[in-house]
Amino acid sequence: MIKTEDSQSLQTGHRARLRQKFLDGQLTEYEILELLLTYAIPRRDVRALSRQLYKKYGTIPNLLSAPMESLTENQGVKENTATFFKVLHKLMELEYKSVLDTSPIFHNYEKLENYCRTLLTGKSVEEFHVLYLDSQYKLIKDEMHSSGTIDWAAVYVREIVKRALDLNAHSLVMLHNHPSGYTCFSEQDISITIELENALQKLGISLYDHLLVSGDILYSARNMHLLDKSLK
Repeated sequence: MIKTEDSQSLQTGHRARLRQKFLDGQLTEYEILELLLTYAIPRRDVRALSRQLYKKYGTIPNLLSAPMESLTENQGVKENTATFFKVLHKLMELEYKSVLDTSPIFHNYEKLENYCRTLLTGKSVEEFHVLYLDSQYKLIKDEMHSSGTIDWAAVYVREIVKRALDLNAHSLVMLHNHPSGYTCFSEQDISITIELENALQKLGISLYDHLLVSGDILYSARNMHLLDKSLK
């Protein structure tokens, strides 16, 4: 039997090697997760737990975006560890948003996609957000318009138009998720998109896109040619 002191020494050595491999850019995603866990759970061997979590969630972004209740269901993950993951998730969201605040969204569309996925992947109910943009297509404000059930969230066109005028927005991006896993824009999604586009056009405001997050995939109504079908 290995003595406690020897076991602790082996564990310390393993963590030091993980840190060095990270600094050398040689860690796999699974090993990065293990390294993260060493900071969240500093006095335990976390190799088995990291394998368990990686098998369940598949990727680190999926893990970080999972709801608190999903994280704490895992044996070995207590509230402190789950909170650690959610803090990292929030930092990712803030980093992506900072780019949208300072440059036109089409200059780095990947950041917009990452922000949307980070914001809505893993949510257990449908949320509808509106991103209000200025004349240079930089983000003025991202606001959650409504939160509903697993397959429905209310959209009030008049409220969105009023808010756009209040913020002096030049254009808008609609954004919602499908927690149910349905990967297409529904007929109702398309109908409300056209209704909002019509209402905005009358005021000289454009609808830049309607984005849908399903799982970790982002769908664009603009790319699917679902916009510009409004009545002129």
